[in-house]
Amino acid sequence: MSHPAVRMAAISDQPLSVDDVVASLDDPGAGGLVLFVGRVRDHDHGLGVTGLSYSAHPSALDRLREVCEKVATSYDVRGVAAVHRVGDLAIGDLAVVVATTAGHRGSSFDASRALIDTLKAEVPIWKHQLFTDGTEEWVGAP
Repeated sequence: MSHPAVRMAAISDQPLSVDDVVASLDDPGAGGLVLFVGRVRDHDHGLGVTGLSYSAHPSALDRLREVCEKVATSYDVRGVAAVHRVGDLAIGDLAVVVATTAGHRGSSFDASRALIDTLKAEVPIWKHQLFTDGTEEWVGAP
């Protein structure tokens, strides 16, 4: 990570910690911190979800770092952090945590939205959902 604002970019097979993400962005000059936490929900497409798993391409961490760098250089932020979970997750588990800090809240809100939206669009992490009716679905897979 070359941009000093990128404080955390990780893919983990362990439960995610909001506290770790927030701690990585500790900065007395940051007046705003915007945090997004994506959780596993119990439904999708009108069907009940029993659980899911995430798989990552070997290039996913490098792509995640690139996305963080892009946000750090495109927005007036002091800190950027993103971590995504892989492996089997249960309903309610944290799947992704992203956050940004800035001198003021507006920049941080804009940067955090760009961070999660770009991560979802560009980082090769695929979701395999299992539904209560016995069907399954891959999301984001090529």
